[in-house]
Parts: sequence; structure tokens; C-alpha cells
Amino acid sequence: MSDETDTTAVEALTEAQAQAQLARLAKLLAEADAAYHTDDAPVMSDAEYDALKARNTAIEARFPALKRADSPSERVGAAPADGFAKVRHAQRMLSLGNAFSAEDITEFDTRIRRYLGLGDEDPLAYTSEPKIDGLSLSLRYEQGRLVQAATRGDGEVGENVTANARTIDDIPETLTGAPDLLEIRGEVYMSHADFADLNARQAERGAKTFANPRNAAAGSLRQLDPGITAARPLRFFAYGWGELSAPLADTQMRAIEQLAALGFVTNPLTALCDGPDALLSHYREIEQARATLGYDIDGVVCKVDDLALQARLGYRATTPRWAIAHKFPAELAWTRIEAIDIQVGRTGALSPVARLSPVTVGGVVVSNATLHNEDYIAGRGASGEVIRPDADGTPKDIRVGDWVQVYRAGDVIPKIADVDLSKRPADAAPYTFPATCPECGSDAVREPGDAVRRCVGGLVCPAQAVERLKHFVSRAAFDIEGLGAKQVEAFYRDGWIAEPADIFTLKDRYGSGCLTQLRNREGWGDKSAKNLLDAIEEKRKIPFSRLLFALGIRHVGEQASALIARNYGNWPAFTAAMDAAAAFDGPEWERLLGIDGVGEVLARSLVQTMTEPHERAGIDRLVAHLDVEEAEAPDTSGSPVAGKTIVFTGTLERMTRAEAKARAEALGARVSGSVSARTDLLVAGPGAGSKAKKAADLGVEVVDEDGWFALIGET
Repeated sequence: MSDETDTTAVEALTEAQAQAQLARLAKLLAEADAAYHTDDAPVMSDAEYDALKARNTAIEARFPALKRADSPSERVGAAPADGFAKVRHAQRMLSLGNAFSAEDITEFDTRIRRYLGLGDEDPLAYTSEPKIDGLSLSLRYEQGRLVQAATRGDGEVGENVTANARTIDDIPETLTGAPDLLEIRGEVYMSHADFADLNARQAERGAKTFANPRNAAAGSLRQLDPGITAARPLRFFAYGWGELSAPLADTQMRAIEQLAALGFVTNPLTALCDGPDALLSHYREIEQARATLGYDIDGVVCKVDDLALQARLGYRATTPRWAIAHKFPAELAWTRIEAIDIQVGRTGALSPVARLSPVTVGGVVVSNATLHNEDYIAGRGASGEVIRPDADGTPKDIRVGDWVQVYRAGDVIPKIADVDLSKRPADAAPYTFPATCPECGSDAVREPGDAVRRCVGGLVCPAQAVERLKHFVSRAAFDIEGLGAKQVEAFYRDGWIAEPADIFTLKDRYGSGCLTQLRNREGWGDKSAKNLLDAIEEKRKIPFSRLLFALGIRHVGEQASALIARNYGNWPAFTAAMDAAAAFDGPEWERLLGIDGVGEVLARSLVQTMTEPHERAGIDRLVAHLDVEEAEAPDTSGSPVAGKTIVFTGTLERMTRAEAKARAEALGARVSGSVSARTDLLVAGPGAGSKAKKAADLGVEVVDEDGWFALIGET
């Protein structure tokens, strides 16, 4: 990906740019999957692949409605090749999520503890093992005999390579003491020495040589003639399992030991770690030993050790929650900063971008890198901590003309890791972050605790106005067919639309019979003009949550919009509640803060926008043209808690807070974080304190955890 928009920050993408990039990413990643999994001839580096996939995921997260049917985030591997019989896996062979830093591993541990309801001091063990760079293989044993071997394929259907797998010495034909049904998961690979010997023999015969051991191993296993596979020095590490008739053990580590006892080769570097610090220490040990292993690895795999906890954590669409691949660093490169530009986003955020002398990083030519914010440029964090220290501990700031180390990892957007002060030009001046908006000249201010400087111009700022209009018509908002980013820019530039309400008066001002007509604009005709005006008419009826999201209120995303819509039900009730909460005090303010998932920052932003006279007038002008549908309530017929407001407090022993909230909402209840006169039920576990006392004072019904399960009819 080399066009300029590919390095635009995801938060700065327009809907049209996002849609184009998702299409391009789907094509690139599908081609890469086919080349890697089917043809055994990769067309890009692992780092580049990971970066492209991470960008695809980031764009989908911001524009969920643009997610394609062929999305790479829903795909594992590639479809089986035509030359092999197909095998449907009894249990899907999934891929792993990626970590690229120590912080990612700490966050992985934090997410798991949060999901399971574990405290920071509660014991939580992990296994850590090298991530073999080979070909995934599933081996099915019935009554102790190998009956089938299959490649991963697309995760659901693989290729039947049983005859070929039988030629690998590390794969036993029979097992003693195994469960009646045992499906082993592992990796076929080739050692560095065997790879060198194979390529030497290939060269002597004038045959094709292989680019790397992974390609050689995959190509050897996936031969239609098992005789060719038998002549290739393939090896196999077992690291997991699929379908079982009986458990192997109660922990990952003991299960791996059981696989070794059954005769499988397991990786001797697999270790038990008691937390993220131990995981990182083991990662560094493996990284240091990488060159001496004799086979290729591209990271370290971390897994929750307790198999019961693995079962509780479960799976996402294509990855398990209980495991992650900690990848080795992506490629680095040095280049010069030619300029620093400022981009202004929808919420007024000023985002600095470094314009670089083009350089290849991870197989991709890079000419831009994000600089995040002014603290990052200065080399100091918001509290004064040094981000990039020099030898004497002083911060290395970033200036135009500097030589910088650029890296790509986990995101296709390049970042700057280091600055070479020895090459700094004598006339390089410290960068002064603008205090005014480069688009409109309004003040650019930084609120306490915020790392970002923002233009206060609001809709007076053309950059913000255009970006907000683009957001308004985006797929997850009003989704007006025929009114994309380019059309919004053109209409705004020509004065046809300045705010969302203007979209719904286009027909009156520029439709048939008007002095200036849409159909007479360059690039438009009778049909296209009619189609757009008809599409606008169709969107006059809009769900409450989509309208709220479309307004582009800071901190109020798609999920929060749906949550707020469910709690207030209809638009008039919502606006009345916001008016009543204008002083950030009183029952309606407390009700808003009581919605589980709505914090004070979001609540203040929402109330400020809905009660600021200029903003509210624009919103009211818009709503006057709309039929706002009430929020859809879930089908909770027969639910004993439908419509009730529930508060959970104390220590929940049979479920985590996240599980409790999800179950209550599924039953049609509203979950609040605080007790008030509106609370219908308090579920109190051990340690319930002030909330239990307040509930008693207010006469709110209180039940324990067992009472909650009895109420909803679950054991």
C-alpha cells in the first residue's frame, strides 16, 4: 500500500477513504493468505501482513457498518487447494491475536483479570512457548491410531494430507494410553540445517529452491505425491488439541506434558509463568536464544494455564481470548523529517504528522509517520516524564530536519521510535506546536488532563464542519446513498450545505423547479440528482441511536449512543432530561451518571452539547425535518426483570460484574452503577457497603447472588 491516504490516521479517515481502504485491504490480505497458505510463496513479510490486518481491524472498529462480507478479520488462513480432499474440522482451527510490546502483554493480563473478576494480587498462571514459523496441522487419532491429518485451511475446512503426514518421523502412527478420540494440533517445520541441505540438493538437480524454511516445509507437506514428502526432512511440534473424548489434564502445562508422554515432540522451551513480568522475562530469554534454536520462530505464544479458565474466557470470531502471540519487533529504518503538518479532525483535534524522506520499512515505502501530540514531539509526557531520553536523561525532542528511527508494528501507520541527535542540523529549531487552528485561526486549547490540543472554532472551523458533515452521512450514521465524502466537500465549498439540517432542505432549494438545480451541477444529471434527493427523503425516518451517533458528539460513540437510546427510549424524553441536567446536578444528572457505561466525561460532553444554545439550535433545526424512531427494546417477554433498573454491588462469587451486566441487559433490565429512588433491585454480594445502606434507606429490594439467579430462573 503506497498511496498517500494509506498513512492517514484511522480517526482522520473519511467514510469514502475508509471504504476504499477496506476494499483494498481485503484484496491485499486475501492475496497474501492465498500466497502464504495455498501457494507456500509469501508476497509480503509477516510484519507487513500483521500491520495491514491491524489497520483493517482499526478501520472496522471506527466504521463498523463498512465491514465487508469478505473481511480479513473474519477469515483464518485460506481455502484448501483443489488437489486435496477436503476435511471439515470438528473444532475450528483459529488464529491468535497479536501483541507487539510489553504494554500489550500487561494489557492482555489486565483484560483477562477484568473478564474473570480477578484482582491484581490473585494468582493467574500462564504457559509461554516459542511460536514456530511453519504450517499448522491437525492429527486425529481414534482408538490410538492415526486416522486423519489435515492442514488448517480456512480454519473450518482443511486439506487431507494424511498420507503425507505418515511420512514424518515426529508423528506417531499409534498411541498408548490416549483417549479414544484425540485430535492433536501442532506445527510442521523444517530445521535450518535440513533446509540448507534440501536447497543444496535442489540446486544440484536444477530444481526450484525455497525462499525460507517455512515455505519449504509447507510445500513439502502439501505434495500430491507422498513420496516427495517422504524425501523431505520435516519435523513436528505438538502444542495443543482439538476434539477430545476425555480431558488430557486440568492445565495447559500438564496437558503438554501428557502429549510428550504419549510420544509427541513438544517444545522444550515451554515454561510456566506466574504473571506478565514472568512472561516478558521468558520472551526476552527466547528472543536472545532465537538465533541458536536451529529453526524459525516469529514470536512467543502466551496461554492461560488453567483449562477451566480457558473455557470461561472462550473465543472471539477468529481468536481465543485466553491466548496471544507476542511477536518479535518489526523492521526498523532511519530517515529524515522534511516537514511537520497539522491535520484537524471532526472534534477539532490537532494531529501532527511527520512528512518523511521516503524509506522502505517492512517491505513498504513510507513517507508519513504519526507524531501523536505535542508532548510526543517534545519528548515529555503530560506529567513531565521523559519519553525518549538522551544519554544524560534529557528528552530527545523531534524537529524538522532530524534523522529518526521509524518502525511499523501492529499498525500500518509508521511511528517514530528514536532520534539521532548526532545528525541534527545546526539550524534545526524546536517545533512550536500551533496555539491557533491552521484551518480557521481560532484558538487551539488543551484542557487539563488532555494530551490533545483542540480548535475551539466548532462549526466555524471549515475542517471541523466538513468532517462533522462527513461523519453525519457515514454508514453507521445516516448512511445517505449518493452523499459521500466528496459530495459533502463539494456542497460545503459551494455553500449548499453548512450543517446537517441543510441536507434535508436540498430538495426545496436545489430540486426541480428551482433557479439553481442539482441536476445541472457538473457530474450530475436527472437520474443521479433524483436518486440523491430520494435517498435523503428515505432517511427522514431514523432510529434514535443513529441520530445521536450522527451528531458526532465527543466521547459519544456508536455503542454509547445505543446505550443512551435504550435508557431514554425516545428523543423528546432524552432532550428534556438533558435540559434538566444542564447544571450537572439534580435527579436527571444522577440518572445519566447512573447508566452503567456512562462516565462523567461522556456525560458532561453530552449535556454540554445538548444545552449549548448554538449547538442545540442546529440540532433542533435538524430534528424538525426528521421522524425519530423510539429505541427498540429487546424481546424480553416473560422476563421478571424487564424494564427494571438493577444495581450490582459487593463481591459476586458465581459470575463477574461483566457477566452479570450482560445477562441482566439481555433480560431487558437497565443496569446502573449507583442506587437511587429509581432503582428497582440491588443484587448485593459479600462486602456490599454504602450502596446496600442507601438501598435500605430508600426501601429498594435487596437480594443476594443466589436470590438473583432464583429470580431469573437460573441455577
